[in-house]
Amino acid sequence: MEVITILLPLALLLGGFFILAFVWSAKKGQYDDLETPRFRMLLDDQKITKKSPTSIKDGK
Repeated sequence: MEVITILLPLALLLGGFFILAFVWSAKKGQYDDLETPRFRMLLDDQKITKKSPTSIKDGK
């Protein structure tokens, strides 16, 4: 019975920590978009091309 005096407060503290972590992550927007990550691998990557200043001036 002495173990329960240690484990019960520890379990309550740990449970409270996980509830606070969940509320914090929900407020930060972690769970806003649950659909897009599944399809992200199917989207094509867009290549970013930078134009050099000389090609803009030369009209190329």
